[in-house]
Amino acid sequence: MATSSTSRRGALPLAAALLTASVALYMALVAFGNITDFGTNQQFVRHVLAMDTTFKDEDLMWRAITSTGLQDTAYVLIIVWETVAALVLIYGTWLWARRDQQQARRMSTYGLLMVLLLFGAGFIAIGGEWFSMWQSKSWNGLDAATRVFLFSGLALIVNHLPSKQSDPAA
Repeated sequence: MATSSTSRRGALPLAAALLTASVALYMALVAFGNITDFGTNQQFVRHVLAMDTTFKDEDLMWRAITSTGLQDTAYVLIIVWETVAALVLIYGTWLWARRDQQQARRMSTYGLLMVLLLFGAGFIAIGGEWFSMWQSKSWNGLDAATRVFLFSGLALIVNHLPSKQSDPAA
């Protein structure tokens, strides 16, 4: 029975560590891809911000950003955000591996919140609604953004489930 209790106490931190590591890997690959293949998603950002493949409703088109300098600045800031989030999540994963649950939970939370903000506020809300990305057949990243948002949200929830091992009263 002690083995069962021990394995239960270790399973939740392991799940949190593996989910954090998975999101860290994903974000690191996304950042690496955007750095090494800068042009592909640069075009994506440019089209979304320019709103050039939307319905071109004149009541919305005033929102479009057509300056390539501003578009590229936004893209670089996205890449920097992705890179920092990946590094924070990698550090959180390392802390989980060291069994420092309090610090691991804190760092994982910061990294996961960064991902949730980028994909939720940035891509779903601002890209999807403000720049009407949902209207585009060719430059619509809402499905992908939603998947990452849900994946990261699940990881955040698991990171915050109570664990007997992390509970000083247990």
